[in-house]
Amino acid sequence: MIITTNRLNGVNSIYNHFIVGIITAVMLFLPAIGFSDTLKPFTTDGCSSFPDGTLEQQSLWAQCCIRHDLAYWQGGSYAQRLAADQALESCVAEAGEPEIAKLMLTGVRVGGTPYLPTSFRWGYGWPWPRGYKTLTDQEKLSIKHELDNLQIMLKSLTDELKTQSN
Repeated sequence: MIITTNRLNGVNSIYNHFIVGIITAVMLFLPAIGFSDTLKPFTTDGCSSFPDGTLEQQSLWAQCCIRHDLAYWQGGSYAQRLAADQALESCVAEAGEPEIAKLMLTGVRVGGTPYLPTSFRWGYGWPWPRGYKTLTDQEKLSIKHELDNLQIMLKSLTDELKTQSN
């Protein structure tokens, strides 16, 4: 088969349009991704889509998940994520559920990757994409500031609940 110059030009034209389209799409969506270093306030959903406890004790390991969420919100290195996941496994096992702990470890190792724009990814307090990144001193100060604000809010809520119960 003989390929004519006109056919090659047609292929090159399609290729050029494709490249221009990709570059345009990237330029349009990069601002939406946001490369800001602004830390969002801490949020937790307990154990995400997993139960917070057994049928008899419905919040048996909820505190384990909240501590795990705190680590995931902050993000950091791969080693820090592994340590957070292992701490979750240990906490749930110490609550008396070693089989559930292993299952949860598998779930967070697979589902908690920082490379997907999920609300439960490693480093979810920071804009996506972040990946594995050692926290800078400035980022650690931002975390401390957010945790101080959280502590003030929790104290205020606790005081209000005490007042209401009297």
